[in-house]
Amino acid sequence: MENFLLAYKDKFYRFALRLTGNSDDADDIMQELAIKIWKKGKDFEKIENKEAWCMTVTRNLSIDKIRSNKSREHSNIEDAYKVSTDMRSPDHQMESDDIMNKLKKLIASLPENYKTVIQLREIEEMTYKEIAEIMNIDLHKVKIYIFRARKMLQQLILDSNLKTI
Repeated sequence: MENFLLAYKDKFYRFALRLTGNSDDADDIMQELAIKIWKKGKDFEKIENKEAWCMTVTRNLSIDKIRSNKSREHSNIEDAYKVSTDMRSPDHQMESDDIMNKLKKLIASLPENYKTVIQLREIEEMTYKEIAEIMNIDLHKVKIYIFRARKMLQQLILDSNLKTI
């Protein structure tokens, strides 16, 4: 149980952070998730797809936190989207950071369902089936959301003149 949470905690944290936009709230959600896993006890071991179950719980806890706070600040979202800082020149790194910041703003402007599917599919690299389980929607709707989200994001990128790296 502990090993599972340790292996996936960063993924769950990024997801909570992306949804809430607040690192303190994401920390709280991680603690609540750990408590839920602990309370589940031996029943947790019986769950077929533990990762999907935890992502669903993380999503639900995040929604509850947002509703209780009545605010959606995205000031700490940078932590959710890290860009590799390998051996690039400072100019290239600055340009890359600028592009990522613009891309994050474009993603944030998407409707909530589209933001969620983009996060789960493109950032967390989850399967369509896992996304359907997490969002509690059918597989066909997941495919539609992903298609529309990508198209909308593509159009936003073209409209914003965002150049690629």
